[in-house]
Amino acid sequence: MKIRPFWVLVHRYAGLAMTAFLIVVGLTGSLLAFYEELDGLVSPHLYAEPAGRQTLPIPQLLDSAEHALGSRARVASLWLSPRHVDIGVSPNNDAQTGQPLALDFDQVILDPYTGAELGRRHWGSITEGISNLMPFIYKLHYNLALDDIGAWTLGITALVWTLDCFVGFYLTLPREPLAARAAGPSFWRRWRPAWAVKWRGSPFRINYDLHRAGGLWVWIALLAFAWSSVYMNLGDTVYAKVMQTVSDFRQPWTDIPELPQPLQNPPVVIGEAFQLADAAARKAGAEQGFAVLQPAAIWYNAGRGFYVYSARSDLDFQDKGGQLRVVIDAVSGAQKMLLLPSGQYNGNTITAWLAALHMANVFGMPYRIFVCLLGLTIVMLSVTGVVIWLKKRRPKTH
Repeated sequence: MKIRPFWVLVHRYAGLAMTAFLIVVGLTGSLLAFYEELDGLVSPHLYAEPAGRQTLPIPQLLDSAEHALGSRARVASLWLSPRHVDIGVSPNNDAQTGQPLALDFDQVILDPYTGAELGRRHWGSITEGISNLMPFIYKLHYNLALDDIGAWTLGITALVWTLDCFVGFYLTLPREPLAARAAGPSFWRRWRPAWAVKWRGSPFRINYDLHRAGGLWVWIALLAFAWSSVYMNLGDTVYAKVMQTVSDFRQPWTDIPELPQPLQNPPVVIGEAFQLADAAARKAGAEQGFAVLQPAAIWYNAGRGFYVYSARSDLDFQDKGGQLRVVIDAVSGAQKMLLLPSGQYNGNTITAWLAALHMANVFGMPYRIFVCLLGLTIVMLSVTGVVIWLKKRRPKTH
């Protein structure tokens, strides 16, 4: 059996299997490159105007959140942005039944400058109206709005996509071995047509060239987005195993084992964890020669019993947010891990770059526009691939 026809079939049917999923993630990804702008446009009441003000300290914002929640819920996470503070919420247990109390929201949004509540919602629930439009699009992009089943589905799709990137690249190469064409045109001259679209050709030829040349021109970006998608959805399984094999890669969800039962009410509360982590981060900065610029987030992992503190430092390279992380034990308050955004573990540095590239969080507006266009290119490649398959499966007429 010739090897090329085999890989043609692999590429064709892998592409067909991924088509619907790639169209969804391509379209939604194009919108998510401008998530904040679009969400602010449809939900302006959830965004505050900075007007040259300083954000409140995170401990004060945590106090404001706990006051807003009352006794029915507790703060599970806090994410600080210049125009809003997103508070993730977990229900408290009913004192009589021991069961979690029913809540009609899982997120509270605060003004970062006053601590006032701007709104609350069940994040991503489109039934609540347009204020959840962009969160719903985010959920579609991340897990098809199907929670764990959708995340696994897109994770497997991303893994197939990663492997298929190499198959597709191979199929663009000249058919004849170089030795067989030693007296003919050079390899680069024979490969050059694969990079071009013959606009004066037949509709099928234009479609074919768009598929082949379009994939070639953005091939590196496609591979980066495919593999980073594996990280987003299969980060603690496939991605971690591969990266730990080829690099020095450490994360709390891979290094710290799961508890027999989730720790829902830890002895160390989130405010204490923040103070411990912030002090540890600044102490490490003084010892290792980096500066903590701005705390960015803290969240709780009940399944493994730890808090993750995130801050922006002068080691960060992304446009916003921070990748400096301190992991705090939720029982003892001890520091379990310190992870720097770059220069510590090479696998972590690679992963931080992949995440920033995937989320259009580097290189400013030009790159965000590129990511938006790349999403549309992924849709184009998927559609043109289906057109090629439909053409090939038709019986030839004589």
